[in-house]
Amino acid sequence: MTIAPERPVAPGGTGPNLRAPTVGERRRSPGQLRATDVYAMLGAAAAALSLTALMFTRLLPFSGTVGFVVVAYVLFLALYGLLVSFDEDGPAVRDRIAAVVVQSLGLVMVIALAVVVIYTLWEGRKALPHLNFFTQDMAEAGPLDPLTAGGILHAILGTLQQITIALAITVPTGLLCAVFLNEVPGRFARFVRTVVEAMTALPSIVAGLFIYATIILALGFDRSGFAASLALSVMMLPIIIRAADVVIRLVPGNLREAAYALGTSRWRTVWHVVLPTARSGLTTSVILGTARGVGETSPVLLTAGFTAEINGNPFEGPQLSLPLATFEFVKSPEPTMIARGFGTAAALMALVLLLFVIARVIGGRGPGQLTRRQEHRRVRASRQDAERFAARTSAAASAARTSAAASGPGANSPTAQPSPPRTPRRSAP
Repeated sequence: MTIAPERPVAPGGTGPNLRAPTVGERRRSPGQLRATDVYAMLGAAAAALSLTALMFTRLLPFSGTVGFVVVAYVLFLALYGLLVSFDEDGPAVRDRIAAVVVQSLGLVMVIALAVVVIYTLWEGRKALPHLNFFTQDMAEAGPLDPLTAGGILHAILGTLQQITIALAITVPTGLLCAVFLNEVPGRFARFVRTVVEAMTALPSIVAGLFIYATIILALGFDRSGFAASLALSVMMLPIIIRAADVVIRLVPGNLREAAYALGTSRWRTVWHVVLPTARSGLTTSVILGTARGVGETSPVLLTAGFTAEINGNPFEGPQLSLPLATFEFVKSPEPTMIARGFGTAAALMALVLLLFVIARVIGGRGPGQLTRRQEHRRVRASRQDAERFAARTSAAASAARTSAAASGPGANSPTAQPSPPRTPRRSAP
């Protein structure tokens, strides 16, 4: 920073001239975007595209879209770093390049997601406008029938029942296991954590084979939606446990210490302090587990079978799901069945989005945040407490007056004068 020069003495006076010191280097926020940054990025992009096109068409025998994109991106990073180095030093240049890499990767993910969603909706545009597509099953429709006949109601019902049963099994079990891993440390907890981390990479076909071998072959149960729910639970459980374990670790330890200092037991501390604090993160863990289970096809194919009719009983008979219906529909060479398959995939995406929204509404609030209904309950409870305290105070005051009146007639008589206070006598020195 520039050192301010010595202030001269004011003419005709003895004190220094009160003048503002010279301003040195001005600080700039790292998140601030300047015009030079935009110009450097645009110039690097234009130069990278021009050089890549020249190399692929004139200088080198290169071809292919993927190679063009990779070479252009590498040249863009190099040119952008060169342009930024004219105004910034080494750490700032590295920071800018890293920021560009991270932002470009995020942009690629958003573009990939948009392409998947738009392509699915475009291919299923012929089936989605028909109301019967959501209100009928395929019991009376075949591959050659038009889109005005048949639907995916049986697959929607099967998916809802299977994922509901799977969530009823995995949510309490997963959260309890995560609490155990954090609140009861020890050798067994480390062993369980190792097993959970290994199960997160378990292939879905292995989970389906496990349920098929134990529930259907060994125990003699038929293929059903409940067996598919058990297979989905095997896939969802390690995801929920691992994510919930990480979230509970982030709860500050001083909150637990404060609860223990007040004499609270361990389970009440977990129930009233740890879980409410980590509510939003636990909801995210449930969302991740649901996303893993709701889109599985191979476990459902092995354990639930295939049917074209509605089966509302998940404990008996084969039951279809939306991923399995999509897989079966797109295998057909008929255009109408392929359109039904992409329409089923679009319905699956809408169902997953709806489940995510419901999960966020239920548990997406942070610690201490209340809904309007909860705030009204708190206000009403506070008013009732205030009224109860006021009634108790008035009852105590009336009881005091009654006792004072009953103590004697002369106690409250207006003629009764209080005796003057006695002045203590001083001893002679």
